Amino acid sequence: MTQAAAVSTVEAAIRTRRTVRAFRPDAVPRRHLLEILEAAPCAPSTFNTQPWRVHLLAGKAKRALSEAILKAHAAGTQPVFSPFPDLAPPDCAARQSDFGRRYYAALGIDRADAAARGRQTGRNFLFFDAPVGLIFTIHAALTKHSWLDYGLFLQNFLLAAHARGLATCPQVSFVRYQSVIAAHLELAPEEAVVCGVSLGYADEQAAVNRLGMPREPLEGFTRWLGFDEPAGSAGADH
Repeated sequence: MTQAAAVSTVEAAIRTRRTVRAFRPDAVPRRHLLEILEAAPCAPSTFNTQPWRVHLLAGKAKRALSEAILKAHAAGTQPVFSPFPDLAPPDCAARQSDFGRRYYAALGIDRADAAARGRQTGRNFLFFDAPVGLIFTIHAALTKHSWLDYGLFLQNFLLAAHARGLATCPQVSFVRYQSVIAAHLELAPEEAVVCGVSLGYADEQAAVNRLGMPREPLEGFTRWLGFDEPAGSAGADH
């Protein structure tokens, strides 16, 4: 493959991948899952520590976990969880609010309707009816640097799935049900849930799959330092 072809292929995968929240029931070939999980660990990790663990569920096993979490979700007994601090940075909070408006509008849910929003949250724990559900875990003693490594691994996983025509939805909402998941999957005491992922084939007719979430322009998140210096001046003696 030429460099131009490689750039085109990689950028197309990055730019066209999207989060999907409505799936068709079609089964996913096991060979695709094996190929994806063989490719994803090519991500870099600190001193090659490879901190990821993956639990794959389908059929009765997936339904049983979903039922256990939904029972806890309905009872409302688990500690409240949010992936954000109470006072999130204003720019992040604004984008979060914008996402909420777009998401619930696509579903026809009034944001003031707490009951409907709660039911939709519960759809997470059905893996949005995807045929495959995954729970990703990490050793609880590891630090934020290993969590960075995990993010690189997860992005590889999502892109490798997308390259095979599979859709995904990474879901941090599973973290709230750490104790339920740990008991049901018999996780080791040191295993902490990073997220869940729904995986299957996208229902292209579902409006929620056409959100088209905006991205900030380059000038909104970059600083360029030293690029105006004459070529070849770096490291020169004066």
